[in-house]
Amino acid sequence: MLIESHIIHTIPVFDIKDNLEEPIHFFTNSIYSHVAITEDQKLLGLLSENDLESFEGDKSIDIFRSTLESFFAHKTTSWLDVLEIFSRNEANLVPVLDEEAHVLGYYDLNDIVGVFIDTPFFKEPGAIIVVAKGIKDYSFSEIAQIVESNNTKLIGAFITDARSEVIQITLKIGVNNFNEVVNTFRRYNYTILFGNKDDQFLEDLKERSDYLDKFLNV
Repeated sequence: MLIESHIIHTIPVFDIKDNLEEPIHFFTNSIYSHVAITEDQKLLGLLSENDLESFEGDKSIDIFRSTLESFFAHKTTSWLDVLEIFSRNEANLVPVLDEEAHVLGYYDLNDIVGVFIDTPFFKEPGAIIVVAKGIKDYSFSEIAQIVESNNTKLIGAFITDARSEVIQITLKIGVNNFNEVVNTFRRYNYTILFGNKDDQFLEDLKERSDYLDKFLNV
């Protein structure tokens, strides 16, 4: 999916020799986390809004040269990689460079998230399941096989967490045979962390528990 059309050309880029007064005005009047700083018309780094309190308007941006952050995208960078850049750098603005490191403009986080929301993963009707398994034991081919072997469509899947040797994967599937898919995941030793349709497995456990309580109270 191409996102080049989302490049914003109206947000300023500052030169390392500019006074800090200009970035102060920019950060004070916007909600952006970073702004690009250039030297010889090429990206040198990014000034962070987190340093705003230490800015002195009559001083040069150059005094913050050593603290400039380094991240960017190219206009050919995929939207998933751009989302990763936003996340990894805790930013809501990413400069976009050409082949010679000139700043073409910026990607805004809200715009790129909007691209994500417009994908079939969000727009196509379906059910969400979050599964977990050992990081060395899971397989996307196995996950696809589990879903499709139950005559259900796999709309999308991505890793949403990975820690302590356990990985979490969020799936969107068709609504057909939902409970069969959930039960098959359990048979393959996946833990079901979330499912947004009624889970017959849990209903069966509840019924058996209620029966046992009645039996014991006789």
